[in-house]
Amino acid sequence: MNDLSTESELFVATARAFLDKTAAVSAQRDLYARGRSHDPQWWRQAAELGWAGLLVPEELGGGSVSGCGLRDLAAIATEIGRTVAAGPLYPVSVVLAGLVDADNRDAHAQAIAALVSGETVATWAADEPGRGFRPHQPSLTATSTGDGYRLNGVKDRVEAGDRADLVLVGARTDDGALRQFLVRTDAAGVAVAPQPGIDLVKQYARIEFTDAEIDASAVVGTAAQTAELIDRQTQVAITLVCAETAGILDTVLTMTVAWARDRYSFGRPLASYQAIKHRLADMTMWMHACRAITAGAVDKVAERAPDAAVWAGAAKSYLGEHAGPLIQECVQLHGGIGVTWEHDLHLYLRRATLYRNLFGTPAEHHQAIFAAASTTEPAA
Repeated sequence: MNDLSTESELFVATARAFLDKTAAVSAQRDLYARGRSHDPQWWRQAAELGWAGLLVPEELGGGSVSGCGLRDLAAIATEIGRTVAAGPLYPVSVVLAGLVDADNRDAHAQAIAALVSGETVATWAADEPGRGFRPHQPSLTATSTGDGYRLNGVKDRVEAGDRADLVLVGARTDDGALRQFLVRTDAAGVAVAPQPGIDLVKQYARIEFTDAEIDASAVVGTAAQTAELIDRQTQVAITLVCAETAGILDTVLTMTVAWARDRYSFGRPLASYQAIKHRLADMTMWMHACRAITAGAVDKVAERAPDAAVWAGAAKSYLGEHAGPLIQECVQLHGGIGVTWEHDLHLYLRRATLYRNLFGTPAEHHQAIFAAASTTEPAA
């Protein structure tokens, strides 16, 4: 996303080689044919490359090449966009973002170590049925039992929910406080059901909690910092899906330009026609704008800037508005072959369409940006 150091370039090049060898686009089709999202062994190999620990400090077993884990993670996400690979990189990273910032992170040291090693998979359950993205306003309830809590409610659209060992959920306690809990998905009272989705390999699930008894040790952070943790998790999640979408757009546009140069019509390459040139120029402008605003959001979130949420929302809304139409243009320029199952374009379009509505739609982010702007004093 940004200018990389030599070490970071090597790290990204290694990730690209790993993806090309083990998670090429053809591999995604094979996973779909087998009804799988990813191979657990594949994820452990990715974790050995350091992917899972990029947001985790060295004293907890993590570390990053550049010294800025989020920038390294965004670079990996961009590479994932090239092959629309699956795997629990985002849910694991978002959960770790919350755990390592929590005041009681030492209580979750064992879970953090297992996640960094790839032995355990965790996911963040932020969405609930029939409503927009409102992680700070959960309807899931956590009733105090003296030595723990009893959870009741439903979360849905949970990435890798049917593959995860742990799920991080937000709930409202009986005293009205917003809290987060790290819960085992095989605990009594927790039911996980797969949900259909538009992506071929990204799989989601509905998780229902029915009088699920959890120990007090499952609490993540204090009541005072829970809202801040959720803000951080949201920003990390948004920047990662935006970074992957930017990688998708770069790949699809490169594919389309090559097609337009190689495909002849009336004895001339398609790319030589002025109308085609103008469309390709417009798409190139959109693509670079998407990359730029994503890079800006990554920097702001990495620095924990006061306006990081606004930048993340701006990136999410801009890519949500432009990524789909850009890929649709590429489909159109490919002609009839662009709408076939055999061509790879629809795999990229599916992923971008999925991400458009995750972690807030463009309209929701527009409203949030307007609200933030309305409460900010104008510059003198």
